[in-house]
Amino acid sequence: MVDRSAAKPRAIVIGGSLGGLFVANMLRQVCGWDVDLYERVEDDLASRGAGIATHDEMFDVLRRLGLPVDESFGIDVTRRICFGKSGDIVYEYPMRRKMSAWSRFYRPLKDHFPQDRYHFSMTLREVEQHPDHVTAVFADGTRVEGDLLVGADGFRSAVREAIMPKVQPAYCGYIAWRGMVEESELSRALHAEIFERPLATGGYDTLHAYGLPEGEFMTIYPVPGNNNDIRRGHRRSNFVWYHPIDEAGLADICTDASGRCHGTQLPPHLIRPDVVRRMSGLAHDLFAPQIAQLVDMAKQPFFQAIFDMESPSVVSHRVALVGDAAFVARPHVGMGTTKAALDARYLTEAINANEDLGSALKQYDAACRKFGGRVVARGRWLGAHIEAQVRKPRAERTPAELNHIPFDTLFREVGAALSDIPELAELT
Repeated sequence: MVDRSAAKPRAIVIGGSLGGLFVANMLRQVCGWDVDLYERVEDDLASRGAGIATHDEMFDVLRRLGLPVDESFGIDVTRRICFGKSGDIVYEYPMRRKMSAWSRFYRPLKDHFPQDRYHFSMTLREVEQHPDHVTAVFADGTRVEGDLLVGADGFRSAVREAIMPKVQPAYCGYIAWRGMVEESELSRALHAEIFERPLATGGYDTLHAYGLPEGEFMTIYPVPGNNNDIRRGHRRSNFVWYHPIDEAGLADICTDASGRCHGTQLPPHLIRPDVVRRMSGLAHDLFAPQIAQLVDMAKQPFFQAIFDMESPSVVSHRVALVGDAAFVARPHVGMGTTKAALDARYLTEAINANEDLGSALKQYDAACRKFGGRVVARGRWLGAHIEAQVRKPRAERTPAELNHIPFDTLFREVGAALSDIPELAELT
C-alpha cells in the first residue's frame, strides 16, 4: 500500500504514447506517485496514429482517471459484411462495436497529465539498476533517478533492449497496408455500399466491410474525421489490408527512391510511387470493385510490417514493461490500446495491494504475462492463413493455414469484444 505519510515514490515512464499516458496517469492518480514521462520525439503526437477498435475495459480505465466517456469517443458500427470478388455481399453478421481513432484517446490522456512532467526530445540511452533506485540515462546526458522505471516505448522498446536484449519481435510474413478516405469524398452509391446502408424502416446500418480472398485479409470501417469529428459527412473510411510478403519483398518496399533501405518500416512520404501502383493493381485483381475503388482514393496509403513477440518476463528488479514493450500481438485481435490500458491497471492494482515494490512487481509480472500470452496466441490463430502464404509450400499447410476461418466464426472472433473471449474475459 502507498504510505501517504512518507515522501511519494517516484516513477520514470519511458514513452509518451497511449501506453505511457495510461500508466503515467494511473500511477499518479490511483497510486499517488510522483511521475515524469519521457518521449523521444520532439513534438505532440496527436496527429499520428490511425483507426482503432475499442473495448469496454479501456473505457473503464478512463473512468477510473475521472475522464468523461461519451458517444464522441467513436462510431457505433452495427453490421459486418463481406464482399466477394464480383462485388456481391457473400456474408453478413450483425455485430455492434465502437470504432475510434488513436488521437481521440491521446488528446484527453495527454491533457490530463501535468504539462511540466511530460518531457519531449528525450531519447533513452541506458538503464542503471541499483538496490534502492533505478536511473534513466538519456542521450543528452540527463540522469533521472526513481523508485520504478516503466518501459512503455512500443514494440521496439529501448527499455526492453536494455533489460532483455535477446527478446525481439519476430516478423510474421505479412504487412498491413493502411489508408483513409474522407466520407465526404465517397459517391452516394459507394457510401451506401461500404460505409452506411440506409434501412427501409429508417435509420442506417453502419458497416464494417471485409474482403477475404485466399491468403489476404481486408477490413474497412468508419472512424472519426478531422479533430475527431463524428458527425455524418465528416467522418472517414479506414482500410487495413493484410498482405503476405516475404523478407526480400519487405526489404524492397522499404527501400526509398534513392536506394536506401529503411529496415522494416518506411515513412509514408518515402514510399516509392511504383510500390503504390503495384498495391493498387493488386487490389483490383483481388478484391471487389468497391474495395479497389476505396484503395485508389486514399491520398497517402502506408504500410506496417506485422510482428509479434512474447516476453519471458516483463519485470527486471525495478523496471517493468507495459503495452507493446511487453507483448506484441497481431492487430486482428483489435486489442493493442486496450492491452496497454489493462497493463496500467494491473500494475497500479498490484502496487496498491502490496506493502513492498518487489511483491507488487511479482504480482504484475504474473498478470501481464498471462493476459499477454493469450492475446498473442489468439492473434497467431487469426493470422495463420496469411502467414502460411510465404512460410510453407501449399502441400505442407494445415487446414487452418489453407483456408480462412469459416465466415460465421471469423466475424465473431476478429476484433471481438473482450467480454466475448472466455480465455481473456476471465483475466479482467
